[in-house]
Amino acid sequence: MKHLAFPVFFLLMVCGSVAFARFDTFVFETPQDEQRFKKLSAELRCLVCQNQNLADSNAELAMDLRRELYNMIKAGKSDAEIIDFMVVRYGDFVLYRPPVKPSTYVLWVGPLVLFVIGVVALVMFVRRRGDDVLAGGDLNSDEQNRLEGLLGKQNEKPHQKTGSGGKRKQK
Repeated sequence: MKHLAFPVFFLLMVCGSVAFARFDTFVFETPQDEQRFKKLSAELRCLVCQNQNLADSNAELAMDLRRELYNMIKAGKSDAEIIDFMVVRYGDFVLYRPPVKPSTYVLWVGPLVLFVIGVVALVMFVRRRGDDVLAGGDLNSDEQNRLEGLLGKQNEKPHQKTGSGGKRKQK
């Protein structure tokens, strides 16, 4: 009986959490209004979650914004009016695709600048590493002489042919 305690507890926790989840149900007058709601809630960002849109977020603020969006659609506001209202109230961050303007240049140019900096740093690292390897790295004079001797012996060694197409003969 004790071995069933954990699985039962786990199932109660999982099933119980679903019972407490809140779901918004909105009734629209036309299918077009419902499509507009879905489109706009997918285009607007949840300000709490930051990586989810209003449609996907379960945050309290996202629920409030969905209700506000529903009421504005029901009041007959256009998509542009709704988006303008959200931008005035919450800033350009509420949009997944913010407009290109001086206050959002960092959002548009920042990733490119970081990429270029990364490529330049990588090239510099590879060049320095290549120079260190070609210069002998951190070898002292004895180690350098030994390395040159080993490399010289390897270059002097004639390559032995194995005969019969590269296969060795079995004894």
